Amino acid sequence: EGALMAHAVLSASGSKRWLSCPPSARLERKFPDKAGEAAQEGTLAHALAEARIRHWLGEISENGLTLRIDSIRHDALYSPEMGEYVSEYVDLCIEKINEAQGIALVEERLDFSRWVKNGFGTGDMVIIGDGVIEIVDLKYGKGVPVSAEGNTQMQLYALGAIEQYGYIYDFDHVRMSIFQPRNGGLSTQLMSVAELLAWGESIKPIAELAYEGKGEFKAGDHCRFCRAAVQCKALADYNIEIAKLEFRDADLLTDGEVSFVLERVDGLVRYAEKIKTFALAEALKGHRWPGFKVVEGRSNRKITDENKAAALLRKAGYADDVIYKPIEMQTITALEKAITKKKFGELLGSVVEKPLGKPTLVPEDDKRPEYDPVQSEFEVMEEEDQ
Repeated sequence: EGALMAHAVLSASGSKRWLSCPPSARLERKFPDKAGEAAQEGTLAHALAEARIRHWLGEISENGLTLRIDSIRHDALYSPEMGEYVSEYVDLCIEKINEAQGIALVEERLDFSRWVKNGFGTGDMVIIGDGVIEIVDLKYGKGVPVSAEGNTQMQLYALGAIEQYGYIYDFDHVRMSIFQPRNGGLSTQLMSVAELLAWGESIKPIAELAYEGKGEFKAGDHCRFCRAAVQCKALADYNIEIAKLEFRDADLLTDGEVSFVLERVDGLVRYAEKIKTFALAEALKGHRWPGFKVVEGRSNRKITDENKAAALLRKAGYADDVIYKPIEMQTITALEKAITKKKFGELLGSVVEKPLGKPTLVPEDDKRPEYDPVQSEFEVMEEEDQ
């Protein structure tokens, strides 16, 4: 949605949050939007994707594409890796456009204000085919996987598409696709127009409450990116409920209590870090928190001029094997960035292996298959035999 949604009270991207906790939408507006480097990186990736698709559609010339790409490549956040990932998205869109043999619209404004006051957003790719409209959304972030299933942002976009094209084109379904090249790939949800319209009517009263800043505060997973999280009492109460267990030994807890902690502990850790970051930022502005003060933290010594340091050591008679570390190979991630993901696979695919991941507890709705210790042992034995 980018700059278009910067001042919207009820943004599509924040819809999971305000649908779960209506008053959060107004409360958030009291806190600054500190969009970090990841958001800027995403904006750049979207600009590159838009330029390439518009060129393929014949909407911009070869020269126009070159100018846009040159500008993007000069950005400090651009990397060859970004080019590779965006190419995957562009290829996916072209494949879908060819399959649909319909109308393709890039960065299309979608107005869903019939259901959500002043609600609108931007569909990265809207493809109008025979009986189906598809909305494709590029998510460039790699930190949190985003699924299209039950995704309220995409469903609001779908309502916008129904409102805009329902009277012009004949379609009875909307396909909502999210492509996240750095975390999970493609995810799709297909819903009928009737289902979407019914859902739209069901959220209308919640959207009205949210727009007015009314309704009940409710904490949960949706608080993760809420700007008001650091000063929200509902979230503080939600997290403090873990403390009611008095941090008893784990083997004294019931199964239900252990599950309760597992459900909330990651959010509790993130919440605690947010509080610490917020409190320090305010203290540096002059605010005094009862019982705390700001001090200079520990720091490590560093050599300011390595060449000069090496020359001084050599002059004193020390050999290079004392001055320098042995040659060390770059990490896989650094090599991929340096030579591109594609070339890395071509050149080093035969000498790279991915060992079995460490078992980890996750919620049941996680997309990964359940860990089978017997199968894992069998795979390890097979690898050892080869």
